[in-house]
Amino acid sequence: MQPTRTVKLVSAALLALGVHAAQANKADNSLNIAFDAAPATLDAYKESDRPGLALARMVFSGLLQKNQDTGEFGPAIATGYKFVDDTTIELPIRKDVKFHDGSLLTIDDVLYTLNLVSSEGYKARFQNQVAWIAKAEKVSDDTVRIKMKTPYPLALEMLSENLPIYPRKYYEASQSDMGAKPIGTGPYRLVESQPGSRYVYERYEDYFGPKPAVQKLVVRVLPDANTQYAELLSGGLDWIWRVPPDVAKRMEKQPAVTVKSSSIMRISYISLNPRFDDGKSPLAKQQVRQAINHAIDREAIRRALVGGASKVINAACNPAQFGCASDVQTYKYDPARAKQLLAQAGYPNGVTLDLVISAPPRAILDAAAAQMAQAGIKLNLVEQQYGTAMTNWRDGKIAMLSSNWGSYGIADAALSTSNFFRGGPDDQARNPEIIKYLETADTTVDRELRAKNYGAAQKIVAEQAYWVPLWNHSLNAVQSKDLNFSVDGDEFPRFYKASWN
Repeated sequence: MQPTRTVKLVSAALLALGVHAAQANKADNSLNIAFDAAPATLDAYKESDRPGLALARMVFSGLLQKNQDTGEFGPAIATGYKFVDDTTIELPIRKDVKFHDGSLLTIDDVLYTLNLVSSEGYKARFQNQVAWIAKAEKVSDDTVRIKMKTPYPLALEMLSENLPIYPRKYYEASQSDMGAKPIGTGPYRLVESQPGSRYVYERYEDYFGPKPAVQKLVVRVLPDANTQYAELLSGGLDWIWRVPPDVAKRMEKQPAVTVKSSSIMRISYISLNPRFDDGKSPLAKQQVRQAINHAIDREAIRRALVGGASKVINAACNPAQFGCASDVQTYKYDPARAKQLLAQAGYPNGVTLDLVISAPPRAILDAAAAQMAQAGIKLNLVEQQYGTAMTNWRDGKIAMLSSNWGSYGIADAALSTSNFFRGGPDDQARNPEIIKYLETADTTVDRELRAKNYGAAQKIVAEQAYWVPLWNHSLNAVQSKDLNFSVDGDEFPRFYKASWN
């Protein structure tokens, strides 16, 4: 009943405010945005949620910068990079980079940051960002050498924005200060903060890179969605995001705003556990898992309930990721074929299975369950909180799990396929052939070899039907018509790219 109530409230807000044109803040060159939750901290190495990390990327800079359109890595604090060998990267450092307190960045700040956050006792929030670093060393006054523990193909991804450089003196004095009053080298600096409520950023005029077009960012925390919609339509806000598809459709009819749907890295899936109940479950049989794949009309559900820029996926990865194969076995919607496969597996009267829902909306799984019932697959839908569901899945207590995965926004199959099928805690298939392919792909910097091995692993996953890959997500943002801005595919809004038309 709750979704129906929400739609009614939103509709009322639109009817009440739709006649008013949003007053874009072009006059004072500011951008007013809203998030639904406050960041736990403004320290980039301690924060975990997208809004907080997005704000951190306004304040901090990494050694490199990734072009989100081409996938190429270019200069930032470092003027470039060079692989000395498979486990060593050298990066020359710019001499004109200033922190927001006016102090000049030196190689000492770089060495301090990298060695600190990769140390065992630091406990960075995302260990995959830092755990690959063995040591950062000084080559000269303007060149740093990073030694890896083993060949790490995602090193450049991490050096681009995921490893911001901190001022040593400031951070050494009190790390907690960085969580409340961050000082970085990025395009914006924090000038005002009401923790949990409002944050104001101004363009940093001494920024070493191209200056942002927008002078000031005003970030407000508004947990109630309907308040966000009302303020956007009345001109109090210029940009909001994560707008549900039904609301986005209504917003498209409002003349003062534009809906931007961006294809992002996050994907939805259903994991099938062939080892459930000590291998006595119907899921132990390949034909049953294949039948489940044939029993869901993914495109019809995507079109009706997901929409936007989303697309059906076929492999255990996002097609935008390096190493994601396009030539894996696919399963078209075919209830008759699903019934045939169930009969071949010894279940002519069908099967009954529990499906735990941890993330996607219940309505999507209700639709899938109705379709599967036509093929003789009865689902008992069980909703669990994400943390509980993942713990139960990893303990082998769940037969089927529906969830989604964002790969930390990284466009590489190492963060998708390998996460679920390389023998880690999320891997209930534990296929030794797949694990071998993924271990090879994850421990070499040879891109051709990596792609070959990822493809081989993904083909086995698809043939064995260990997954039901559903679709990649799209993210709906609604903004003033005069605003020129889009969220990037890694699910990060980079506000320094925004401008007023």
